Amino acid sequence: MSEPDQPRFTRPFLKWAGNKYRVLKHILPELPAGDCLVEPFAGSCAVFLNTDYPHYLISDTNPDLIRLFKILQREGDSFINYAEKLFTSQNNNEQRFYQLRHQFNTTTNRRKKAALFIYLNRHCYNGLCRYNKSHQFNVPFGRYKRPYFPAREMQHFHIKAQQAEFVCQDFRQTVSQAENGSVIYADPPYVPLNATAHFTSYSSNDFDLGEQEALARTAEQAAQRGIAVLISNHDTRFTRDIYHRARLTHFKVRRFISCNGQQRNEAAELLALFGPGQESVGFG
Repeated sequence: MSEPDQPRFTRPFLKWAGNKYRVLKHILPELPAGDCLVEPFAGSCAVFLNTDYPHYLISDTNPDLIRLFKILQREGDSFINYAEKLFTSQNNNEQRFYQLRHQFNTTTNRRKKAALFIYLNRHCYNGLCRYNKSHQFNVPFGRYKRPYFPAREMQHFHIKAQQAEFVCQDFRQTVSQAENGSVIYADPPYVPLNATAHFTSYSSNDFDLGEQEALARTAEQAAQRGIAVLISNHDTRFTRDIYHRARLTHFKVRRFISCNGQQRNEAAELLALFGPGQESVGFG
């Protein structure tokens, strides 16, 4: 079954925990205008796909994600047709899923690994992206009747990606590359809502509270250079404290990734804008 159309925004081709697609209406009006949008936490690239900056610098510490983006950027329809061959009824069963997951974890063929990343993303449980300590993808089979192949969304990404540079690196390095006229949007792994809450990071490196504080300091330093930085996160006492020098905007968002559907409640989020306010770039 095809996914429902969303006429206002362009949908990412990857399913992603923390995907910003459903909260773009809150984020986009807060983004200042600029010459380049810098994103140190790529994720599904929902913000990238729905803005209209002249240039983009998109990074992430997940090498599989960045590899996929670069191959799709370069090859377009050729890669889309190659990846679509994995979306068959014969491949949509538990035994075959684990065989292909093993191939993903062991192959050295970069193109094959990128195609398998899309297959796993659309066939695994809740579209999660999770690795063990050996950086092996370990999300179980999702049991979907007919996983959707996002050909149209991939084609749009390919076109948009001609304006972008994709790099695999730490957020500090990415922010340091931002030049005058750049705008930074940071969507880090969120802090827990409470002491018992937990979400496994999509990369093998933990993004702990120390990293959250380091990101806030890095944002302040960028703002001192005249570069606006917008950060998304949960609205907690901790985030309010580390973002105390920023202008804060608050809103509620419904959670869609949960083991228990009854627990998909609304959560409080905030947007922290460091640096001078400028004319909004608006919707792409």
